[in-house]
Order: sequence, then structure tokens, then C-alpha cells
Amino acid sequence: MKKCPYTEEREKIVAQAISPVASELRLLDAADLVALLRFEFYSSLADLVASAAELYFHPGTVIFGAGGEYRLDWGDKPEVSLDLEIRPKDVTIYAKLSLAEQQAGLEINHVAFANPSPDPHENTAFLARALDEARFVKQGGSAVYG
Repeated sequence: MKKCPYTEEREKIVAQAISPVASELRLLDAADLVALLRFEFYSSLADLVASAAELYFHPGTVIFGAGGEYRLDWGDKPEVSLDLEIRPKDVTIYAKLSLAEQQAGLEINHVAFANPSPDPHENTAFLARALDEARFVKQGGSAVYG
């Protein structure tokens, strides 16, 4: 994706929001993720992503996207990238989640707002609010159900 001046800020917002999901996925054996990608068992990957996300977000908020990649070379630690669609209300984020031994990273490919504002700052603020509202536990710590 061509980076715009707001991409970095939006990536930080989304990365912070889904960091617990990334942590859950990093608990999986990297070899298992590589095998699922290699043999194109995308429905199994979708189940794993949904299971990791259901602990933190309303159902259907974080889903496995169109595929992924892996890097597995002799003598190096494996790295796995998964395409994700993050769908809080009225916005869809297409992103790539990279998982490595000690860290995870996120790169946004596209953000689609249902009703975008002409002001990009308003769109960024809306993105943060929508992600917060899609969580089971809001940042302030109160439980949200439904």
C-alpha cells in the first residue's frame, strides 16, 4: 500500500488494539502455522485466528483474510505473516500481521470507512473509537457484553 501521512498513526492504533490477539497467535507452534500455510489449510487458519480473537473482540471483528506467507530458512527462526481483516462497525482494515519468535508487527494495506469524513483526522479518531467499541473489555477496564 502506498503510505499516506496517516498510515503510521493508524497502524499504531490497530497494532495496539490487536496486540492481545497477536500474543495468542504467537503461542502456537510456528511449524504448525507454516504447515497450514504451505498446504493451504486456510479454514484451519481462520479457526485459529477466530479462536484467538474471540477472547478480546466481538465475533467477526478479527478474521483471517486471503492468505499468508512464511519464511523458513536453514539456521533462521521462522517468520509467519497472516492476512487479516479487522471489521469493527463501519470500517474494514485489511492488514498483514507478522509473527516472529520475539515480536509481532502489523502493516495496514487498506482502510475502508463506510462513511468517510473529508477530514482524515476525524477518520483516524473514528477508527480508534470503533476498535475500542468492538472489544469485550474497553481500555478503561469495564466489561462490555453484547
